[in-house]
Amino acid sequence: MVGAADGKLKMGDVRVLKPLAHLLIGLVLYWVAEEMTVPVIVDITMAALCPGDGSSCPEAIYLTGLHQTVGGIFRAVGFTLMGQLADEYGRKPLLILAASTSIIPYTVLALSSTKVAVYVYLVLRTISFMIGQGTITCLALAYTVRTEMDSGCHRNLSITLLTYLCCCFASDTLRRVTYISFFYELGMIAISDVLLYYLKSVFAFDKNQFSEILMVVGIGSIFSQIVILPVMIHAIGEKGVLCISILASVAYATLYGLAWSWWVPYFASSLGIIYVMVKPATYAIISREVVSADQGKAQGFNATVKSTAVLMAPLFMSPLTSYFLSEEAPFNCEGFSFLVAGFFLAISLVFAWMLDLESKDSTGLSGADQLNREAVQAPLLAQP
Repeated sequence: MVGAADGKLKMGDVRVLKPLAHLLIGLVLYWVAEEMTVPVIVDITMAALCPGDGSSCPEAIYLTGLHQTVGGIFRAVGFTLMGQLADEYGRKPLLILAASTSIIPYTVLALSSTKVAVYVYLVLRTISFMIGQGTITCLALAYTVRTEMDSGCHRNLSITLLTYLCCCFASDTLRRVTYISFFYELGMIAISDVLLYYLKSVFAFDKNQFSEILMVVGIGSIFSQIVILPVMIHAIGEKGVLCISILASVAYATLYGLAWSWWVPYFASSLGIIYVMVKPATYAIISREVVSADQGKAQGFNATVKSTAVLMAPLFMSPLTSYFLSEEAPFNCEGFSFLVAGFFLAISLVFAWMLDLESKDSTGLSGADQLNREAVQAPLLAQP
């Protein structure tokens, strides 16, 4: 790694980041554009699919879940394929393709908001989700590695992924982190898939309230990761941060499940200041468990595990939410599906509590041992 020889990043080494400036700016613009559409899509789809019925729209919930499931299938198995295509045709063309796939679906809705237009949007958006949003982060990582280290050791992403898979299940800590990532993503994706439709159905929220809630989460996330996270990691370590953050996620799901007034969603969203630290803490634990040559593989495998959860979440969350929002619900608990999602978050909390970062297995490798492992793995990673 750059500047790792003496443990410090020298001023001259900052020049390595200069070729990535255009990539970072492009990713920021891409995700800003994606997030700008979130508050208005719910209003448009419900108005088109269920005109005159502003209280509930099971069709919109089911179609959104189907979109996530079909897209999740490709995300779960497509990282290796996209990596191979990037190796063959180049990272930059694949990045341009992935980023541009979101243009057409939103253009369709901008031109028309009829029922047919919404169906066309959902089909095109599913394709966009599979090709673009599902893989752009992985492609950006591959592009960064190629820019930073112009060598053959990171060329074949499929081989490196399988190498890490073997390493993962040989380590008790990495195995448990994999379980944590899966159950946490399963619960949080399940919530995010139906949350805005739930709020519109139960509390008659519109795009203005959606924007306010998303702003609370976004601004709080920035503040916590810049100010709170470094202090907490120094004070209680990665395991402590992880447990507290997942516990906040459980409270977040429970509050939505039992929401009794319009202000409860605002209070629940404020917990994003805490639960947003789950991913940085997870990345930090994974990073300390593997040698420097395996960092990209480790995070890539973790992303694949999360993609499997993205695939599974809508399978239970969409029908369960629609059922308890309908008049056929067996008892009066419109947010029961959120309590189910909270159960999966509680499972991830149990695995987080079982982590033993002080054991011999997870104390990390000494400098000499790490160099030895990298030397042994180098011939494999250098395979074309």
